[in-house]
Amino acid sequence: MNTVSPSHAGNSSKPRHSNPFGNLGRFRRFVAPAVARPLAIVETVAFMLVVLVLARVIAPEDPLLAHAGFGWLWIAPLIVALRYGTLLGLLGGAMVTGAAMFDAHTFEAAWQTPFLLGGLVQTIVAGHFGDTWGNRAARASALNDYLNDRLVALTNSHYLMRLSHERLEKDLLTKPTTLRDAITELRRLSVTRSAEGEMARPAATDGQNAAIVGAQALLEFVAQACQIDVAALYPVEKGHLASRPLATIGDSFELDGHDPLLVRALESKHIAHVHGNEDNAVTRTGLVVCAPLVAADGSMPAMLVIKRMPFLSLNFENLQLLLVMLGYYADGVEHVTLVDSVLRDVPACPVDFALELARLSRLERECGIASSLVALVFPRDEAGDSLYEHVLRRRRSLDLIWPLRTPNESVIVNLMPATDGTGVDGYLARIEGSLEAQFRVDFEAARIGVHTLHLADGEPGRALARFLKRSGIDG
Repeated sequence: MNTVSPSHAGNSSKPRHSNPFGNLGRFRRFVAPAVARPLAIVETVAFMLVVLVLARVIAPEDPLLAHAGFGWLWIAPLIVALRYGTLLGLLGGAMVTGAAMFDAHTFEAAWQTPFLLGGLVQTIVAGHFGDTWGNRAARASALNDYLNDRLVALTNSHYLMRLSHERLEKDLLTKPTTLRDAITELRRLSVTRSAEGEMARPAATDGQNAAIVGAQALLEFVAQACQIDVAALYPVEKGHLASRPLATIGDSFELDGHDPLLVRALESKHIAHVHGNEDNAVTRTGLVVCAPLVAADGSMPAMLVIKRMPFLSLNFENLQLLLVMLGYYADGVEHVTLVDSVLRDVPACPVDFALELARLSRLERECGIASSLVALVFPRDEAGDSLYEHVLRRRRSLDLIWPLRTPNESVIVNLMPATDGTGVDGYLARIEGSLEAQFRVDFEAARIGVHTLHLADGEPGRALARFLKRSGIDG
């Protein structure tokens, strides 16, 4: 069986995750868990009891090991504090103190107070260290996950752009649409509301797929772009195709759920076709192509089953286009709820900008990673247009730019991920320095308005609408 996927574009079959503690596998996760487990209190109490009992068995006359030349017993609360944090470390210290009070003769000794106080201070310091670096590691992991998602999106966009140039050279005179038109249409379909006003939803996390609104329009558009005659789009539920299709095109046909080509596509989550295949089991199939809709997170909400298409259309380039279009639509459906939360309040907002704004707002709400919006307002005249174009070329690679034009003003709305107030000040200083070096003007002399907004815990659409209104734009 031949499979086609844009693997050369930089996507791997498994997602990558940052690991601030090193690559130690299961042992690392047991010794240094990323988050405290629900049974952490039970583990702490059991561990301290074992240590106290062992100390009493080893040295019955000195159960606290206070006369051993070093406070060995305090290593146990130290380990708990580093593992679970300050509170559970203090629980371990309290158990040591309770053991000292249990032995009245040792508790009344003159050395007891500094011995216990020093151990508790040591435990608090270690717990504070564990809490601080645990939070930093969690923040770094969340930020790295976001940057990995951005990298995947940029890689896919680069692949789509390269493929668009290749197909534009070959199919400009024969195809009814270009890949750019296809992307625009798929983006529109992925955020289309149904007649009842319900938004298309992504695949649920428990394996049940929600209905893909706009499935018939998707199938008709893909059939036109890839020259498909007979096909059907089936939802995938728990790794199996549903009995009824979401949409069909051409003559109706009965689908064999045990078709070898279909089984191969479901197992591999890659497009499968019969062209040039040497597998005798697959060549006995009654289908031509099975193409899954696979989103960036690996979920597969639906499967496109093609019964008949022209022989000349069954080529590597056409199947690549088919797979990319289906994957792009699946990603759009996956992110449609985030996009809709912004587009309800700012309908003119670009889809990519709305998606990143919603994701960054959620990142700030869940992990406290600050992001910012900066709007630069330029006057609409010859000098202002020159400054406007200059600033557009000075964008950071990670930022998202939304350029806006009104009869009197030109506005650059810059979304800056993982950028707090200090980062915004540095960005504005760099832009102003560039204007002074190139045009010998600053913001005030050039009559450039500067507006900033730090994303907070709230609805990103309403915050963006208020920000645009403050910048002189009616969203």
